[in-house]
Amino acid sequence: MDLRHSFVEGMARAATFVSVITTDGPGGQHGVTVSSMTSVSADGEAPSLLVCIHHKSPAAAAILRNRSFCANLLNAGQQSCADIFSGREKTEGSRFDRVDWQPGAGGLPVLIGAAASFDCMLKTEMLWETHHVMIGQVTAVRLSDKPDALLYGQRGYRRAVGIG
Repeated sequence: MDLRHSFVEGMARAATFVSVITTDGPGGQHGVTVSSMTSVSADGEAPSLLVCIHHKSPAAAAILRNRSFCANLLNAGQQSCADIFSGREKTEGSRFDRVDWQPGAGGLPVLIGAAASFDCMLKTEMLWETHHVMIGQVTAVRLSDKPDALLYGQRGYRRAVGIG
């Protein structure tokens, strides 16, 4: 087994949060499903998040132009939303026409029902081989009454369950 195949297989065994990263502004309205969203720090000038988005994704180009994004941490019942923004579920027209969303205080698309949504100003980014690594400074947080996050692991959607 080659290194890439072993790496992909090993990462498939990790359960990660499923988020839809959205943006709107001069670069257009776009959204993309990612499993690579995580906190960087709660301290400093403001909390910060890191997201990784494939360089060919229209959402990456839009975020770079708009200089802002919203990280929508999906709740356990939002699998169809994840499929829409990942491209698994083909849509005609805008993906936003197929989901419930509203503009946040800064105008960024906020997915209704997400476990949490984080408005971010893009502070830094770098292109690492095939992905843009983006760090955003959090400017607002919305928490829903559905706190159970949607997970992805072992090549399928999962729910977190308590042990013991």
